[in-house]
Amino acid sequence: MTGETELPGETKGRAFEIVVDGRRIPATEGQSIGAALLAADIRALRVTRFDGRPRGLFCGIGMCFDCLVIVNDRPPQRACLLPASPGDVVTTADRPENGATS
Repeated sequence: MTGETELPGETKGRAFEIVVDGRRIPATEGQSIGAALLAADIRALRVTRFDGRPRGLFCGIGMCFDCLVIVNDRPPQRACLLPASPGDVVTTADRPENGATS
């Protein structure tokens, strides 16, 4: 058993890599950046402004803003809504140089 769940009728898209905070992670065509991050066990994407508490995917459908990431130097976007593309460079905001405060 590989640990992956396969759904009936599921087709896997083309595999590629994205770069997250300097680390290469696998992604698949049709997968959101949020799903790729979750599959790579990257959970904390940013921290709260006042307490510095970690935030990541919460709703997964774009209703909240807990999964904000910087992709290709564009303003923060919700990772759960953004399709992953080959060569994407993703920066999480959980580091002080990206606006996190402790």
